[in-house]
Amino acid sequence: MKKVVFLIADGTLKPSSLFNAIEIFEKANEYLRLDTGKDYYDIRLAGTNLRQPIASGLFSLQVEALKPEDKADLIILPAYAEQGDFAIRNSSDALEWVADQYRAGAELASLCTGTFLLAATGLLDGKPCATHWRAADYFRMRFPDLDLHTNKIVTDQQGIYTAGGGISSLNLALYIIEKYNGREAALYCARLLQIDIDRNSQSPFILFEGLKDHKDEIIREVQLFIEQHVSDRITVDQLASRFAMDRINFSRRFKKATQLSPADYVQRIKVEGAKRLFESTGMQINEVMYEVGYGDVKSFRHTFKKVAGMTPADYRNKFNKVMG
Repeated sequence: MKKVVFLIADGTLKPSSLFNAIEIFEKANEYLRLDTGKDYYDIRLAGTNLRQPIASGLFSLQVEALKPEDKADLIILPAYAEQGDFAIRNSSDALEWVADQYRAGAELASLCTGTFLLAATGLLDGKPCATHWRAADYFRMRFPDLDLHTNKIVTDQQGIYTAGGGISSLNLALYIIEKYNGREAALYCARLLQIDIDRNSQSPFILFEGLKDHKDEIIREVQLFIEQHVSDRITVDQLASRFAMDRINFSRRFKKATQLSPADYVQRIKVEGAKRLFESTGMQINEVMYEVGYGDVKSFRHTFKKVAGMTPADYRNKFNKVMG
């Protein structure tokens, strides 16, 4: 049997990421019992006992202690809340255990903000990783040298897996089931739990919020100007001139503050505006295109797909609240 250990760190757990993933592995065992007559996964919870508020009640969890002599095949790090520093601060012993297990041959997987814990082990250096798009700015601040991909649902390199947020964690569990046990086992789990098994991008679900958590007041003014003039055709030269800077210094200062070039920021704001119109109106693609300052449909479609991860038509069909 393959020993799967869910690491319970000393922080504020997001229970859904833990229990939903456990259910997928349990469903995989159910399928494999029907197919082979025996379970494939030995599922354990180990680490720190938890006691935390949830809604109007109290959630508690008692788990096995971590033992250096134990040998795991797969260690899964569920999601934790930011108010507990994503559980990093009080989990140094647990993270050292994870690193030792990886060096001994275990594979590792993080769910949603569990990637913060995984990053704190140092094992993500040089590897691509994903986390929930809403935590991406803080992740980049805390781990600036890591290769974060906010558009990805799942990453997989050298026995280390990461997932984006929410339901993406379920896609990672299905990905692992398919890798270990085949497509039919993963499909069985997906059908029972009604999960879209082939989602491959977080991009359509990202709400671009402007990256304003910085101290450069002038750049915040630039950002506000861009947002208030989403229907205009704005160039970097125009922005630099308006705010009395030369183009090179303006571009450097803007990227230092926001992590994006001015041109990329303008694109993101325009696509976000287009997404809102596709969601809340019956406007046609050309109408939306003009509304957010594009005059060429080919350029608009290319930019929208690059940022949102799907074509304007697909996004409109999937998320429109008016015509559906």
